[in-house]
Amino acid sequence: MRHPALPAVQRTLAGVKELGIPLIYFPNHGATLMADAATAGAHVLGVDWRLPLSTAREIVGPAVAVQGNLDPAALFAPREELGRQIRRVLAEAGNEPGHIFNLGHGIERHTEPDALAWLVDRVHEWTEGIHAG
Repeated sequence: MRHPALPAVQRTLAGVKELGIPLIYFPNHGATLMADAATAGAHVLGVDWRLPLSTAREIVGPAVAVQGNLDPAALFAPREELGRQIRRVLAEAGNEPGHIFNLGHGIERHTEPDALAWLVDRVHEWTEGIHAG
């Protein structure tokens, strides 16, 4: 499937590229559009929770970083399960540089702030020292 909005996305990204800031593009529900999205001109592609990060990395290659992709529903799980899901995302991302941990979509409005804080603390703890230097 061809990415129907790709020309508009490319024009938009080209128009702001001169700002010199990292550009992140999130093609929501875009698992089938990843190859095209990788050509849009963004530095980072957001990956929703439906596509494994390892698959996204295979599709887009090393030139584009990936962001994501914890299922936001995991924030409602007990801490032990949330921890398993965090570790799964980190494992899927692999050890190569170019991954920004994030949710694979937005935060549900009833999410407890403590769950988010716990998530951030675990990601920092479990990735400390990776790619440092």
